[in-house]
Amino acid sequence: MGSLGIPDAALTHAQRVADAIAARIGDLGGRPIGIDAAEILTGRAALLGLPAPGRVSAGGASRLLASADGWWALTLSRPDDIDAVPALLELSEVGPDPWPALARASTAARGADLVARARLLGMPAALLGECAPGEPTVRPHTAPAGRPLPTLLVADLSSMWAGPLCGRLLAAAGATVVKVETPGRPDGTRAGHPGFYDWVNSEKLSYAVDLDAPELAELLAVADVVIEGSRPAGLARRGLGADQTPARPGRVWVRITGYGPAHPWVAFGDDAAAAGGLVTAGRDGPLFCGDAIADPLTGLQAAGAVLDSLARGGGEIVDVAMAAVAATYAALPSASGAAAPRLPTLPPRPARPLGADNAAVRRLVAERRLPC
Repeated sequence: MGSLGIPDAALTHAQRVADAIAARIGDLGGRPIGIDAAEILTGRAALLGLPAPGRVSAGGASRLLASADGWWALTLSRPDDIDAVPALLELSEVGPDPWPALARASTAARGADLVARARLLGMPAALLGECAPGEPTVRPHTAPAGRPLPTLLVADLSSMWAGPLCGRLLAAAGATVVKVETPGRPDGTRAGHPGFYDWVNSEKLSYAVDLDAPELAELLAVADVVIEGSRPAGLARRGLGADQTPARPGRVWVRITGYGPAHPWVAFGDDAAAAGGLVTAGRDGPLFCGDAIADPLTGLQAAGAVLDSLARGGGEIVDVAMAAVAATYAALPSASGAAAPRLPTLPPRPARPLGADNAAVRRLVAERRLPC
């Protein structure tokens, strides 16, 4: 494995964010932890033995494509995305490997047109550098209520990397974190490298529940922190949005999306990084840097935003957009670094099997619903 091409300035800034998180955890009475930003940004690549990225992302699912007027990124990580390629290109078929047809069509088209069409089809696509830097947005939600971090109950409804990393850091600090998955559609990383899933989720309780089950709404109503990683309005359509669910005083609800709540576009770590302009300069054009780098950077940013909210007493809804986080890092000095993937320190025990803690979570919810 070679260098992931992560700019030194990005690693340095990410470590500053990590150090601020550790300090805030101490301020809130949490368990002291050390956070190695380089390990967080490169650990998955080391575990999976991923190659250095280029026009193809380290994970292989995303590509930077030249268009008639610039560059754009497309991710084909899901079967539905691959199936949508003929519709994107307005062709009857493209063959077993869609990338050559995409490259050919792209050179004769405007990138903005291709990205707009891809988004209409629900595909993760982005114009290079289309998004500006931005901090998390915060708005009042409930009355504030200060509580020590180790007493908090966190409902982690997210999947993949950014949201689960946020939950992992809160769990390491002493909070009780419940990883919520549906029995029929658990977190997709369960089916991948077990070391990665364990690294991000081992300190959490596992709760398997259908989204339509009353038990889920009851958990959200007694939680002190909710981590949401679905598309904008995804939970709201089921009546489970932050403004629809009864809340304890001081509840912090963090929503992690690709582009913010006003833009219902799908995003993954590499295409969101491209949207923010977080790429490196190659001889003939841009190259990906890192491994889905917008994911771990956003996970760090979300954890810091939650802790900052808790320090204010909570009672807030916090929105964190992956592309805006990537753009913030892209605005730093652009010299590339040579950080190679670093194997993470894996937890002493694996993550809990799906639904292993259902009974324990129900007891926690019942205890919290009792009158004080």
